[in-house]
Amino acid sequence: MQIVQVDAFAERAFEGNPAAVCLLTEFPSADWMQAVAREMNLSETAFLKRIEAGFELRWFTPEVEVDLCGHATLASAHFLWQSGELATSEDARFHTLSGLLVARRQNEWIEMDFPSEPPIESTAPTGLLEALGASPAFTGRNRFDWLVEVGSEAEVRSLQPDFQSLRELCERGVMVTSIAESEEFDFVSRFFAPAAGVDEDPVTGSAHCCLGPYWSAKLGKTELVGFQASQRGGVVRVRPQDDEARVILAGRAVTVLRAELMIDPF
Repeated sequence: MQIVQVDAFAERAFEGNPAAVCLLTEFPSADWMQAVAREMNLSETAFLKRIEAGFELRWFTPEVEVDLCGHATLASAHFLWQSGELATSEDARFHTLSGLLVARRQNEWIEMDFPSEPPIESTAPTGLLEALGASPAFTGRNRFDWLVEVGSEAEVRSLQPDFQSLRELCERGVMVTSIAESEEFDFVSRFFAPAAGVDEDPVTGSAHCCLGPYWSAKLGKTELVGFQASQRGGVVRVRPQDDEARVILAGRAVTVLRAELMIDPF
């Protein structure tokens, strides 16, 4: 079976966040999919199965299955259009552990309709800020992750977290963010998820389900552009919806690898 690697939230190859995408006729065991994800050793591997109402989609890090992933959903939609599994005029409809997610093409960009996951102000657990090496202006969390706002982009970029401590303190991950110094972007961020097997994720779509509503409220803007300041880096456009329950994430994608998986899952 074919497996591809796509750089998501990337304008060109070797930027953004790489995800593997594998289209199956049936889902094998979760253990087998987890083993493939561990073999691919990317922050996420996506598994797709065509169903009558679209595609069932599951995401695995090298260590765990996750409930929501933005960049591997972007990569999956890109793969379906590029391979001809879907016409470019068709929406990609994904049935996931987080409900129905819809992706559509907008010229070179792919827009995705995701659940909004705003943070609730909360006191950080003991040791979290010390593990990050961060001085917070705000700490909060949603159902997945912690959010920590700091005072400057320079502080976001210079963080050198203690990943072993973060692994013990966070169920999934923590995003650190600040207002952007460049007029090109509204905010910057980094995302750390050692508990999920990813010390630093290059570009995290699901984190922007939280960052988008947070910065929209702070800046009074309904359309924002975020830059995730990892070593690879990537741009995410964010547009919170009026009902506050959904958020539109947009990015680009580039296929960098096509391969044939030689192991029979059944």
